Amino acid sequence: MTEALLVAAALVLALGATFDLASRSRRGWRRTLPFAAGAAGSALATAAGVAMVLGPARTAELGSALGTGATSLRLDPLAGLFLTLVGGLGVAVSACLVSWCGPAGRVPARGTGASYLLLLAAAGGTILAGDAFTFLFGFEALTLASYLLVGSGGRSGRVRSAWATLGAGKLSGAALLLGLLLLAAQAHDGAFASWSRLPSGAGRDAAFALVVVGFAAKVGLVPFEVWIPLGYPGAPGPVRAALAGVAANVGFYGLWRFLGLLGPPPAWLAVALLVLGGTSALLGSAFASVQSRLDRTIAYSSVENAGLITVGYGVALAGGATRNVEVVAAGLVAATLQVLAHGVAKSSLFASAAFFEADFGTEELESLRGIHRSHPVSAAAFSLGSVTLAGLPPTIGFVSEWFILEALLQQFRIHDLALRLAMALAAALVALSVGVALLCFARLLGLVVLGRHDRRRRASPPLDGGAAGRGGLLLLASACLGLAAAAPWVLRFVADGLAPVVPRTVVLRALKTPWVIQPVVSGFSSLSPSWLALVLPAGFAAVSLVALALSRGSLARPRRVPAWRSATPGVAGPTGYGAFGYANILRYVLANVLGPRHTVAASTDALEPAGAAGSAHLEVRTDLVEPVEAHLYRPAHAAWLRLAAAATRLQSGHLFAYVGYLLGVLCTLIAIVAAMR
Repeated sequence: MTEALLVAAALVLALGATFDLASRSRRGWRRTLPFAAGAAGSALATAAGVAMVLGPARTAELGSALGTGATSLRLDPLAGLFLTLVGGLGVAVSACLVSWCGPAGRVPARGTGASYLLLLAAAGGTILAGDAFTFLFGFEALTLASYLLVGSGGRSGRVRSAWATLGAGKLSGAALLLGLLLLAAQAHDGAFASWSRLPSGAGRDAAFALVVVGFAAKVGLVPFEVWIPLGYPGAPGPVRAALAGVAANVGFYGLWRFLGLLGPPPAWLAVALLVLGGTSALLGSAFASVQSRLDRTIAYSSVENAGLITVGYGVALAGGATRNVEVVAAGLVAATLQVLAHGVAKSSLFASAAFFEADFGTEELESLRGIHRSHPVSAAAFSLGSVTLAGLPPTIGFVSEWFILEALLQQFRIHDLALRLAMALAAALVALSVGVALLCFARLLGLVVLGRHDRRRRASPPLDGGAAGRGGLLLLASACLGLAAAAPWVLRFVADGLAPVVPRTVVLRALKTPWVIQPVVSGFSSLSPSWLALVLPAGFAAVSLVALALSRGSLARPRRVPAWRSATPGVAGPTGYGAFGYANILRYVLANVLGPRHTVAASTDALEPAGAAGSAHLEVRTDLVEPVEAHLYRPAHAAWLRLAAAATRLQSGHLFAYVGYLLGVLCTLIAIVAAMR
């Protein structure tokens, strides 16, 4: 049954891609058919994933179908867990793409649908891979699909965005290639099943580190995060949701898979991931809070969530390094729940923001205000995604971040001083990043969604998701709440999925009672998300009714008063307190980290009615420079250019100089060989 579902999903995706490449007409249903095929194929993959989680683990042998020797697929619960997530997100995002490209033909060129279907197929193929070649083949196909999608975004900077995406993907693939070659050389076999018997040693630790570096570059962990704010916004519309929700989850799956294959990691690797994860979380939330564009704000939020997930994974590595299976389970459960929260919430944000941009023609936060008036469904999905990523109850983001903080507090169970200090530092960085994230999403909700609507800035007739898009947005938004309300049942499903990495019985210790959960270890703390999902709405309704009754209905009558704009007299204008001013305090507090550069220029109010004299005012622009880019990549780029210039001079030398170079190399080799004897 599982194999039949997977074959059907592959056929549907292949037929949709073939139709997109072969069809000459871009009108009507032909424009949306590839994305409808994506929804159907993703639904079949989701059903196959659920069957894999609930069924026994097995291997499907494909023989020499790829022409590289034995090829196999691992149909085990861990692959099923991530295939379920990727497939479910694919259904919702594909539905949004059907509406996004349908009425106005927003897909810029032929082949975008085929590239999107390649992304879905490559993600599924990488997750199911049972040997090194199949895994690398799927991973490189995923990089190619991401490059093609970002390059088809139709923006002025799409070339730079596409090359940044490709560069990060090739760096990730190179690190994975070296790591997998080391493992295959030690095991004398490329099948994953043979790698679990590798003895511990420097070779295995080096391979583990290379694999982690490869996946860290894919998900955007510091110092590889610079491509995220370039690549994600460069993709067209809801495709950004696929990059952040589908493609990134393949990187997290790889971390989970190789932890199960390679066993206990070196302690120094756990320390490094804990520190880098906490740094990524804080840096991502800080930069997200001060961006002036909605797409870059959401992209930097992906860096923050990658850091949070990596911190949970680092806790699991710390438990593995000290042979503490409860800490391993606590870290993996926390990281897996954060993967779920990030997948549904980030896809909801990117998909709904695509409809804002399509109707208003801009992603500037100063121009997007009062979205809830013209886009009620998209605004609701955007709001729930924001609340989820802010970690507020009763969403799955609150549950996952609670698990992460509780897992970090288990440091007293670790007897290695370096690991305990790293967990303490990571806990402090995570706490800071959560607070800054609240500021970030309060700005989005208060100004973009619930802000004062400017009637003079009219959009085209609002699409608000269309019929299919509304279904996809509602699916993502309901998942933000439903996964939290059903947290005990989600944990049971996660326990089945994590069985290849950590025993199911240990993960199920997170269930204190059928309705109450705990951070795997008992007697520490507990939480009931299901009860919160009932109590919070009931409490809000009760307080509202009591307040309405005590006020004798006056609360239901609107009152109009002058709006407070600023403490400084003379401040006027239709914008008032904007997104820039809301985040200005953070710019100054974190000036050493953000590196702001302020420029002041005089301009006129573009929103004045036609024929009226524009009111002159000062416009302040702030450009931010990432510290990683400024202090790592730019100096490295300059050094590389100097090296290239020096190599260029060597190309125009004399024959005697080249003979001298060869003689010097030969003498050096002879000396090395003599010393080795």
